[in-house]
Amino acid sequence: MGLRTWLGLSSPRDAPKEKLPEVTDNVRDSGQTFLFGRADSGERVDEKSAMQIATVYACVRLLSETVAGLPLHLYQFTDDTEKGKEQARKHPLYKVLYRQPNPEMTSFSFRETMMTHLLLWGNAYAQIIRDGKNNILALYPLYPENVEVDRDENGEIYYIYHAYTNEVPGDQNKDLYFRRDEIFHVPGLGFNGLVGFSPIAMMKNALGTTLAVEKYGSAFFRNGAQPSGVLEHPGVLKNPEKIRENWSDTYGGTNNAHKVAVLEEGMTYKPISLPPEDSQFLSVRQFSVEEICRIFRVPPHMVQDLDHATFSNIEHQSIDFVVHTLTPWLVRIEQAIEKDLLLEEEQDRYFPKFNVDGLLRGDYQSRMSGYATGISNGFLSPNDVHRLENMDLIPAEKGGDDYYLNGGYVRLEDAGKFAGDGNAGTKSPEDEPETENKTKEARPPRRKR
Repeated sequence: MGLRTWLGLSSPRDAPKEKLPEVTDNVRDSGQTFLFGRADSGERVDEKSAMQIATVYACVRLLSETVAGLPLHLYQFTDDTEKGKEQARKHPLYKVLYRQPNPEMTSFSFRETMMTHLLLWGNAYAQIIRDGKNNILALYPLYPENVEVDRDENGEIYYIYHAYTNEVPGDQNKDLYFRRDEIFHVPGLGFNGLVGFSPIAMMKNALGTTLAVEKYGSAFFRNGAQPSGVLEHPGVLKNPEKIRENWSDTYGGTNNAHKVAVLEEGMTYKPISLPPEDSQFLSVRQFSVEEICRIFRVPPHMVQDLDHATFSNIEHQSIDFVVHTLTPWLVRIEQAIEKDLLLEEEQDRYFPKFNVDGLLRGDYQSRMSGYATGISNGFLSPNDVHRLENMDLIPAEKGGDDYYLNGGYVRLEDAGKFAGDGNAGTKSPEDEPETENKTKEARPPRRKR
């Protein structure tokens, strides 16, 4: 299976569909297509140029690898009230989500690719391959830049894949049409709820400023960290261009940095550019890091910016990253899986779920303190703790699955047994303690002296 098949453009996977009815409403036009172009700084900003910014690359890599590394399982509700749910390992979709979405990709690489598309283009698309029983066999990601979402004359959404690249030999300038049930689509934040817009396009001015600063810094150091200037001559020069070229060839560039200049005929050199510290070069670069982290909602310490990180707040920032940054993305993906990859009659029984417990774990001391509280209060068993810590389970006959009460670690089912076997409210006469009078009567009389 080659690149042609991987892109979903060859006959072994799925033959291209016949052209659908005429488009009456372009859904994509309500997105972000008008936002791309040059920023106010003059730099052209798109997804590829944005990835050349170190902070953008770090944020995209952090989010995509984190989502790809989380366990993703398909669960089903059970009739057993004690279990509630269990992994649906026999469902065809379980293997596609958890292990291998297609013969050429692992689950990690597939989800990493889809998340990268979401972060840069605001949409993630994948072609769905089904068998004759409507079971999902494979998912193949589609390049979002070449995907267009439209409506037909009946109001039904369909997708157009523009095969305009050399990655698909022989299929250039060819449009492939897919119906709604043939595409797995995860939309990001958008204006119409159907198609997401690109965060890069919306933030092009902020990213354009960062690109301009990077370009300025590169040009400055390419010139040997020497500001440009003016050569002044007391007389009239016949050939100023030749002097300028000779000066640039002799003293320009990093290879000629710190050379001693020799000026003749009363010439003087005066720099005219502001030094980097006067133009706040470093301050602008630092602000751009915070600005990009703000766009992707990533704590700066997670992209190695530790200016505002302390030992006391870094753990809480990491938990905040899971709750406020990762969770919305995970919920978005889970609901898209349920909507596009599960049949309507399966949606009430099956559901996908990411496991983020590992990311929410605190330090060792905090975890042990929490486990002790859970065991002593009867809502965690020893084996529950062992499962959370990936430890071997304690045999049931040794109390591994038992729940205990606070205090002396009494089994939950043994609570109250000290009161007797149902006669706790009645006391027999022989069980009553001797009164003070009976004690006095039993005493021998005191002898008189």
